[in-house]
Amino acid sequence: MSIYDLLVVGGGTAGLTAAVGAAGVGARVMLVEERRTGGDCLWTGCVPSKALIAASRRAHDMRTADDLGLSSADPVVSLPRIMRRVHDVIATIEPHDSPERLRSLGVEVAETRATFVAPGLADVGGRKVRWRTALIATGSSPSLPPVDGIDRVDALTTDTLWDLDELPPRLVVLGGGAIGSELGQAFARLGSVVTIVEMADRLLPTAIPDAGHLLADRLRLEGIDVRTSTRALAAEPGCLEVVDDSGATSRIPFDRLLVATGRGPRTAGLELERLGVETDPGGYVVVDDTLRTSARNVFAAGDVTGWMPFTHVAGAHGGLVVTNALFKLRRRFRPELVPWTIFTDPEIAHVGIDAAEARSRWGGEAIVTRQALREVDRAITEGRTVGFAELVADPKGRIVGATIVGDAAGESIAEVTAWISTGGKLRNLGAAVHAYPTMSEGVWWAALEHLRGQYLSPRTRQIAAGPLWLLRHLDVPRDGR
Repeated sequence: MSIYDLLVVGGGTAGLTAAVGAAGVGARVMLVEERRTGGDCLWTGCVPSKALIAASRRAHDMRTADDLGLSSADPVVSLPRIMRRVHDVIATIEPHDSPERLRSLGVEVAETRATFVAPGLADVGGRKVRWRTALIATGSSPSLPPVDGIDRVDALTTDTLWDLDELPPRLVVLGGGAIGSELGQAFARLGSVVTIVEMADRLLPTAIPDAGHLLADRLRLEGIDVRTSTRALAAEPGCLEVVDDSGATSRIPFDRLLVATGRGPRTAGLELERLGVETDPGGYVVVDDTLRTSARNVFAAGDVTGWMPFTHVAGAHGGLVVTNALFKLRRRFRPELVPWTIFTDPEIAHVGIDAAEARSRWGGEAIVTRQALREVDRAITEGRTVGFAELVADPKGRIVGATIVGDAAGESIAEVTAWISTGGKLRNLGAAVHAYPTMSEGVWWAALEHLRGQYLSPRTRQIAAGPLWLLRHLDVPRDGR
C-alpha cells in the first residue's frame, strides 16, 4: 500500500491551496471531497453573493441617478434572470477549482467521503489509504438558531438561497452580521420589503461601533426596517415573533425568512477522536498558530478552525500548511495582518487592532486619526461621501490598525495592510504620493491630519523662527544674481 505525503480532506479554498502547493513541490497528494470542489466561497458564498450585490447596486444606481444630474428610472427586476447570471458567474470560475484542473496539476482527487481509522490511516470511499501528514479542511455550514418552530418555516440559508426563483415580497433576515447585512440590503434594492433582526445592540457586532451604527442609518434611509437589541422567540409560517430589550414583543410578517445567525464546523463522520484531534465546545478543530492540531502530523485550516471565516484566510492557511507540514517549518499565522471587508454599501473594511484596543494597551499615547469621506474629493465627485478612514498607531507612530467605511474600502485597506506588515509609520504613509483623485486619499489624509497636528504646532513655529528670521534678513540681490 503506497503512502501519501499529504492527505487533504476538504476541497474548499484551504484544501485546494494546500493540495496544489504540495503537488507543485513534488509531494504525493490526495484530496478528498465528497460534494464538489471549490467550497462554499464558489458555490454558496463569496461568488454568488457578490454577483447578486452587483445586480442590486445597479438597480440602486438607476433609482438614484438624479443625484448625479441624470433621469432616474425604476428597473424591472426579474429574479430568475439575476439568478441565471449568478449561476453563469459560478460556472465561469468553477473550472479553476475543478477536479480536472487539480488532476492536471498532479493532485489525486477522490470524490467521496473520508473517515480516519487510526493515525496514518484513513478510509476513503471504502479504500484504505495511508498518509504521512493529514490536513482537515472541511469548512463550515449554516446553522439554525434555537428558535421554536424555525425548522417548520422552510427557512432560507446561504446554502439554499441561490435556488430562489421568485423575489420575496417580504423578507425577514435573522442576523445582522456581515452576511445578513449584505444580503438584506441587496434584496431591498431589488424590491423586497426587508426587516433585519439582530440580537446585539448594533449591526456588525464584530466591527467598530461607528461602522455598525453608520450602516444601520444607511439601511434605514433605503427603507429597511433594522431592529437591533431584538431576539427571535418563535417562528411559524409567515410570521416571526420577536422581543426587544425592553421586553416588548411583536410579530413580523414575512413571505420568506433568511437565517444568517451563524455557522458550525463540518466534522461529522471524520472520527477525529481516533487521531486524538482536540475540538472546542463548538466543535471547531483546535490549532496553534502554525495550524498544527493536538495530533501528531495532523493540521487543520480554513473555516473548520473557527479562525476568521474568510476565503483569503483559508487560502493563507493552505499555503502555510504546505511549508509547515512538508518542510517541518514553524511559520505562524498572524491574524493581525489579515484584512477583511463587508460588501455592503458603503463597504466596511478593517485590519489590525481598533482604537479601543489600542487605548487599552497604550492609554493616551495611542494615536487615532480619522478622515471623513465628505472631505475627500473623489468621494465628492462620485456622490458617495458617507464614511470615513480611521488609522490607529502605537506611541511610536507605527500603524497597527485601520477601519475604512466607504466606496472601495476593500481596495483601500490593502495599502494599510502593507504598511502594517512592513512596520510602516504614519509619516511613511503621509510621505507616499497618492494619485489624485482616488478613494485611497482617505487613508492618506487621515495620516496627514495627524502629521499636521504634530508638525504644525507652536513648538515647530518656535524652532522655525530662527532660520526664518535669518532668511528674511539676508542681502539677496533683487535681480536674482
